Amino acid sequence: MKTLDLGRIGYIAALDIQNRHADDLAAGTGPETLLLLEHEPIYTIGRTRDQSSLRANLPHPVVETNRGGQATYHGPGQFVGYPILDLGARGRDLHRYLRFLEEFLIQLCAKFGVSASRRDGLTGVWVGPRKIASLGVGVRRWISMHGFALNVEDRLDGFAHITPCGIAGVEMTSLSRESNSKVLVADVARAADESFSALLEQSLPPTDPQAGLL
Repeated sequence: MKTLDLGRIGYIAALDIQNRHADDLAAGTGPETLLLLEHEPIYTIGRTRDQSSLRANLPHPVVETNRGGQATYHGPGQFVGYPILDLGARGRDLHRYLRFLEEFLIQLCAKFGVSASRRDGLTGVWVGPRKIASLGVGVRRWISMHGFALNVEDRLDGFAHITPCGIAGVEMTSLSRESNSKVLVADVARAADESFSALLEQSLPPTDPQAGLL
């Protein structure tokens, strides 16, 4: 697996990079890739008729994108990961893939002294009743796109203008807030790069080692 740290990048530019890597992987001309980044401030929402999670007079642009789920906010201080994986060669189980991403984030939070967990019936990662990380994935020909967003720095104002993930009354939190310390996205990116591939091979080992895994 290849890991690329894109730094801070606009949403559309990152989506173009995702699409290129997904096309290469599907064609057998490129490897599985983990894209790590921060976004410029933006709201995204999945392709759904119900867009009630977006409110009026938003302070940042909105993009409708090819992932599941309701509205979320991306911006500086948030650690974003887009795994481009051949799920066709890793069991074709989207539910299992989501649980893997949650487990990866739970273990990542623990490295910074934050005890996170799942909540029954709600995708994502939580610290008590507060949401610290969101998931939104898309799959094209069993190639995964989009992924996860973990709030790292205490810069959560963007969420106040939407209903995050369509969950009324949800409180968003961050690694810095929960650990009562200053955690930087760069610190989290280094820790993530060290652990993602190992957990992936434990949780979603390839069922066909020759299929698309260069």
